[in-house]
Amino acid sequence: MRAAVFSTRRYDQSLLARANEAAGHELVFIQDRLTVETAALAAGCRAVCVFVNDNVDAAVLEVLARQGTGLVATRSTGYNHVDCEAAARLGVEVVRVTDYSPHSVAEFAVGLLLAVNRKIARASARTREGNFELDGLMGFDLHGKTVGVIGTGKIGSIFARIMLGFGCTVIGYDAFRRPEFEQMGGRYVELATLVETADVISLHCPLNDDTRHIIDAGTLGKMKKGTVLVNTSRGGLVDTEAATQALKSGQLGGLAIDVYEQEASLFFQDLSSTIITDDVIQRLVSFPNVIVTGHQAFFTVEAIGQIMATTIASISAFERGEELVNRIPRD
Repeated sequence: MRAAVFSTRRYDQSLLARANEAAGHELVFIQDRLTVETAALAAGCRAVCVFVNDNVDAAVLEVLARQGTGLVATRSTGYNHVDCEAAARLGVEVVRVTDYSPHSVAEFAVGLLLAVNRKIARASARTREGNFELDGLMGFDLHGKTVGVIGTGKIGSIFARIMLGFGCTVIGYDAFRRPEFEQMGGRYVELATLVETADVISLHCPLNDDTRHIIDAGTLGKMKKGTVLVNTSRGGLVDTEAATQALKSGQLGGLAIDVYEQEASLFFQDLSSTIITDDVIQRLVSFPNVIVTGHQAFFTVEAIGQIMATTIASISAFERGEELVNRIPRD
């Protein structure tokens, strides 16, 4: 079956092609993001494969449906970039990758926390210039600190387990409480209690109407002065302007993010030779207690391999008219 693959990079092409060897689908690789302007590039493709910063709104889906697309397969667990109601109305199936090595993201979140707390990036930059001074590099022990985990699904639970191994007290908030979190030693609290109590807060929840800007000026103002915030989930969970103000005032002691509200126009491309006009991201990276990475937490051999295999399996099942086990439920 012919499938258009948007937002592709070299690793996407090589690994997706490898996963497709047995299935034999005709994959059309497109570097551009999917937008209403680029949707025409998928003409004649029964399936369209997208990533987190592709725009799969109602207008795009209408174009795809008119062109004969019947399946949208997102190479991600989250699907907030897809208008699922419009897809259902237009008869377009939507599938995702429900599981792809949650360890990859959890481990990266721990790495970000260590890097921002212990000033690892600053120290590395200094030593490359022959500066071995320690002033300005002091962090704090994680042992004995309270770590708040917002979202205790697979990734959040693995992050929590690692933090327990550091000797931290781990508290969690989730609309759906899981016995496994408590069995490992975590303790559920209300969001307000978590925000007011934690020394470190790590976000691992999906982005939806209930969680958008779950970290805003109000929650930031209730945090302990000097709290470190880590976000490896979705950029829209954090009101970036409010976080910037909290950094300026010293209310937020550190910020480590792998995702960003306006990342679609920045991430997954080389802009080193251009002028970046996003003033917010420019301000963020100017803070010495901020680390920003380009949505790479998922980027391990194991995770990418699983993502590609699951995506091809979904396309094959759609072609054969079989049950779509990774189908996003329709309301």
